[in-house]
Amino acid sequence: MFDKLDFILEKYDELAAKASDPDVISNQPEWQKIVKEMGEIEPIVVEYRKYKENKAALKDTEEMLGAGGLDEDEKEMFKAEHSELQEKITAAEDELKILLLPKDPNDDKNVILEIRGGTGGEEASLFAGDLLRMYMRYAERHGYKTEMLDVNTTELGGVKEAEVLIKGKGAYSRLKYESGVHRVQRVPDTEASGRIHTSAATVAVLPEASDVEVNIDPNDVRVDVFRSSGNGGQSVNTTDSAVRLTHVPTGLVVSCQDEKSQIKNKDKAFKVLRARLYDLMMQEQNKERSDERRGMVGSGDRSERIRTYNFPQGRVSDHRISMTIYKLPGFLDGDMDEIIDGLITNDRAEMMKAF
Repeated sequence: MFDKLDFILEKYDELAAKASDPDVISNQPEWQKIVKEMGEIEPIVVEYRKYKENKAALKDTEEMLGAGGLDEDEKEMFKAEHSELQEKITAAEDELKILLLPKDPNDDKNVILEIRGGTGGEEASLFAGDLLRMYMRYAERHGYKTEMLDVNTTELGGVKEAEVLIKGKGAYSRLKYESGVHRVQRVPDTEASGRIHTSAATVAVLPEASDVEVNIDPNDVRVDVFRSSGNGGQSVNTTDSAVRLTHVPTGLVVSCQDEKSQIKNKDKAFKVLRARLYDLMMQEQNKERSDERRGMVGSGDRSERIRTYNFPQGRVSDHRISMTIYKLPGFLDGDMDEIIDGLITNDRAEMMKAF
């Protein structure tokens, strides 16, 4: 680990020297590339330099204690300093291990969140609507911007399926653990006898992909337009503004009817299609590591039950990390960080074992 840290420190100093070179400064694209690379490794450099300073101070303290000639007060002072430095060094070693962990290249990307009502009929659709509001509130709490890409509602206000774009630095790093089956246990409003029902909704979290990352051949996509539909006359157009895209090579189908403009619906549909194709591409690349990933914070497989929302007990249980909190109303209002932080910590711990 320390050989790697020394290499990073040396690399950072080389980059810093280049960044201050007048010839490099005059070449803005090259200068910006160097500054960006420095920014990526700077947290490691700062932490490692603090670590080295504390190690040097610890050595000086040990030499003072070993030299003798100290009165009792001085001994106690140096012993206390020695203990404090050891704690700082241990904490720095742990932090450096985390900083050296392989970074998910998608962590800073925007998110395309897909929610679908699963087993449970209308109650599942109502729960899917609850999840959609939960994620919208979570995004609001974190200062992320949201853009509805498509939503298909039911007569009772539930959500059959919805797709929303969540924009913000680190959005994917926080939300990527949400992919999977979410289960709810509650007495539905439509249940006269008061029996508790169990239903489910599926969530898929996809990193938004750029044109550069996924180049879609227009000849591979069949575009169909149709009249959008809604409940009670809402979102009903008299023109064919809704768009359905079929990616012939993969069979992926994406439809969008949230906008009144066919052009806007088409643009949004291509965003979703690009994200799904990127997800397929990443799954192919990760096939060899699938067993390893499954042992981390779940596989993210959409068939995997990841969380239960129990209304009678007011609890939320995440099955991947065996964590239960009794704050269901707040959680559904977007206060999700306690469980998300737990998932991130568990992920890092598993990665550190491998590291």
